[in-house]
Amino acid sequence: MRSSLLMASLVPAFSRVAPRAFARPLPVAIARAPFRCRALRASAAGTETEVEVEADYKVQSDFLRTMQWRGFMQQTTDVKALDEELRTGCVVAYLGFDATASSLHVGSLLQIMLLRHFQRCGHKPVVLVGGGTTKVGDPSGKDASRKLISQETIDQNIAGISQASHVFSKFLTFGDGPTDAVLINNDEWLSSLQYLPFLRDYGRHFTINRMLSFESVKQRLERESPLSFLEFNYMILQAYDFLELSRRMDVKLQFGGSDQWGNIVNGVELTRRCDQRTVYGFTAPLLTTSDGKKMGKTADGAVWLNEDLLSPFDYWQFWRNTNDADVGRFLRIFTELPQARIEELESLQGSAINDAKVILADEATRLLHGEECLPNIREAASALFSGTKSAASDTSALPRVKLSSDEMSNGIPVIDLFLKLEFGKSKGEVRRLVAGGGARLNDVKIEDPNLMVDISSFDDSGELKLSSGKKKHGIIELVS
Repeated sequence: MRSSLLMASLVPAFSRVAPRAFARPLPVAIARAPFRCRALRASAAGTETEVEVEADYKVQSDFLRTMQWRGFMQQTTDVKALDEELRTGCVVAYLGFDATASSLHVGSLLQIMLLRHFQRCGHKPVVLVGGGTTKVGDPSGKDASRKLISQETIDQNIAGISQASHVFSKFLTFGDGPTDAVLINNDEWLSSLQYLPFLRDYGRHFTINRMLSFESVKQRLERESPLSFLEFNYMILQAYDFLELSRRMDVKLQFGGSDQWGNIVNGVELTRRCDQRTVYGFTAPLLTTSDGKKMGKTADGAVWLNEDLLSPFDYWQFWRNTNDADVGRFLRIFTELPQARIEELESLQGSAINDAKVILADEATRLLHGEECLPNIREAASALFSGTKSAASDTSALPRVKLSSDEMSNGIPVIDLFLKLEFGKSKGEVRRLVAGGGARLNDVKIEDPNLMVDISSFDDSGELKLSSGKKKHGIIELVS
């Protein structure tokens, strides 16, 4: 799902307004996108059962209408009551992100876009950073136990994903207003819990029978993969987060991926039992590409959202390389183009679909990195695909590594240069790239994996270009 940073230091960092002014979205005509509506009904024994709600219920609130058409909506608890809350007032909702890396990746972008739409519809988003739950590790979707992360690493990761220069402030407006976003860390309350009082006061509300029925647990047990007691407690801590945020900030709704359904339902039930308060859950689908790959991962690794880990050009290229079958779906989820424009782009056939891919890449990159980077990206892409280089600006958007004249004086193996650009994870991988004919130096195919590159390979501007396949390019820059 989801530090040691004090909120006092976080609020000023998020006080600036996001690049676009928020306005209520235009009404959309709902295409009947399928989703599962559930209501939790209390039984005489005090436990809840999930009851299917009529599938043809037509949502009324701007937010749920937008979510349904754009493909964000998979399951909700008591959709009718939630819809009424969203239609008649300002709802506070949260979404958690554990600090398992120093940057979020594209796999988290659906959830961030969900929060953006939520705020644009006049509601208040809460970003929960899991400084506490990261110490335990979420077992959802995992075949094996997560490696425990040190406190130092957790703190570094939280700093990486929560600084104002990073992702959340690009998509949300933070501040003190009624619909301004807030960032909070669950380590504030989880680390101060006392074990025995916590078990006595909250453990009694959970049954092992119910917890064993959740998919994240069943899958591990069916595969005979160990599930530690530490991980088993994760779902209880996540449920307690919901209760705590309900008390602290009047949070009524939790968002999450579909793998979090059981954990979210736990929080809904715990809040009702402890405080007799109705709260709701909403899950979005876990995205995979049309060829079955997990969203946010490529053969070269994660598609990071932090600019220091992935250049704007490479980010643009990721979207430009979208499979034909995914273009329409990704335009709905990862851009804010209006319905009519998206439907027009979805109708493109044959080579014309490449125009839609460029628009997808432009729109997704504009949201994360801003408008100002797009001219250089387009120029660089045009020059690379056409095989020309009219000016140094053609390559200004490409990833680059700077090396001194002294470092290059005796030559460097070309394989090492590919590794410096992170165009391979090992020398063996780069050798296979060369053997397959996919490695180029200054647009000339590299035949010898043992080639030594020296100063003579650089052009008059002090650059040389390395290419991995047809779509991945980088620059080695010579500096004095």
